[in-house]
Amino acid sequence: SDTPLANGSVLAQFFTAGTGEASGPTLSLPRSITAAQLQLVLNQHILKNEETLPYSFFVNEEEIIDSLLTVLQSSAHQEEDILPIVYQPQAVFRVKMITHCTSSLEGHTEAILAVSFSPDGHTLATGSGDTTIRLWDVLTNTPFAECEGHTNWVLSLAWSPDGKRLISGSMDKTVRLWDPLTGNLLQTFKGHKGYITAVCWQPLHMNATPNQFVSSSKDGTARVWMIGQKTSRLILGGHSKSVTVVKWGGCGFIYTASQDTNIIVWNDTNGKVVRVLKGHSHWVNTLSLNTDYVLRTGAYDHTMKEFDDPSDAQQRAQERYDSVTGGSSEILVSGSDDCTAIVWHPETSKAPVVRLSGHGKLINLVSMSPDGKLFATASFDKNLKLWTAAGKHITTFRGHVSEVYQVCWSSDSRMFVSGSKDSTMKVWDTKKKKLAIELPGHADEVYSVDWSPDGQYVASGSKDRLLKLWRN
Repeated sequence: SDTPLANGSVLAQFFTAGTGEASGPTLSLPRSITAAQLQLVLNQHILKNEETLPYSFFVNEEEIIDSLLTVLQSSAHQEEDILPIVYQPQAVFRVKMITHCTSSLEGHTEAILAVSFSPDGHTLATGSGDTTIRLWDVLTNTPFAECEGHTNWVLSLAWSPDGKRLISGSMDKTVRLWDPLTGNLLQTFKGHKGYITAVCWQPLHMNATPNQFVSSSKDGTARVWMIGQKTSRLILGGHSKSVTVVKWGGCGFIYTASQDTNIIVWNDTNGKVVRVLKGHSHWVNTLSLNTDYVLRTGAYDHTMKEFDDPSDAQQRAQERYDSVTGGSSEILVSGSDDCTAIVWHPETSKAPVVRLSGHGKLINLVSMSPDGKLFATASFDKNLKLWTAAGKHITTFRGHVSEVYQVCWSSDSRMFVSGSKDSTMKVWDTKKKKLAIELPGHADEVYSVDWSPDGQYVASGSKDRLLKLWRN
């Protein structure tokens, strides 16, 4: 680092993330200052904290991992300008690295196509090509219920954000509602004319007792259902081809993506089209919101605190939602067969914020981190890419030798796990920007992965019909 740039100092000012308020005076800092030294400056001199608290530092949305210098080299900072350094508290909660398989669980007689932990992390649901759903007690690694009713492959699963109900979408064109304590079938929802591609619940902060969900189908529609009602409350029909995915956002909108290349934003009350997002030139395969994780887990954070009063849980869910959005609008990212991802601000605009290229083949999955600050793209080019929520490319993760199917984040947003056609899973470290550990063990393609909200377990489902649980 003995370049002219490394020597000398830079005028800088600290700002808090979220509110953007300035903290302390303008400082002259050495360009070579490290992240650890910035911690000391901020804790001792600016905030005067009694105990040293961990913070992350960003310049132009790029995190300072090593030193300020490495970030300055990639940004167009002018000498005489005051450099804004944004800081935010780090999650004191840390997820431990997953290192080994604790159980290989038999039971399903065909490929496992979906795995999903309950919001409290105690129960795991698996859906299979054998038409059944199995419910497993995570602590004892044992199955306690087999849910029978579907007549074709189970393609998708979704837990209600309070953990009290489970829905499944199937190739048999139905959605079914289950009691996850007993495995009993509570209701079957019929109406779609094609197989179900995705299911998603209404957010807890909008409804303290979750009783509505949305399903998307190959028939080109999405439908909003209310528990107890035989027919759908809303039919969202505006696409000309299969709807590949649906998301129920946290601000009154439902988002659908389709093979017709469009994404439609719907009003979740009356089912009217709010805006159509045009930008992709081929099938849209995947959507992710910066609020996905908090919407999925509702009131449950890493402490797994239980709320007896539904209104208290609803308030906690609202706080968690607000902490990710910071009072701004939701961010949506889409991925397509046109090999690009697009960042959108769908609440306010139909124009793409930024289009991201770099993958050599179709993008199969986009997944935003639990804190909403990063997202990963998984592609049939065998690679994964990591981006900031604003769309700045951070790094490319190479290691899989075949298509990457699935990605899931650790709840502290430091790592994510990927599952591939190559039969392996890999855990990637987003801070060190490298492969953390390889998890071989499946005998065939890994179709589905999930990381428990408490950070303790990773679950994987494979074409080899085995469910595997992994931990630290």
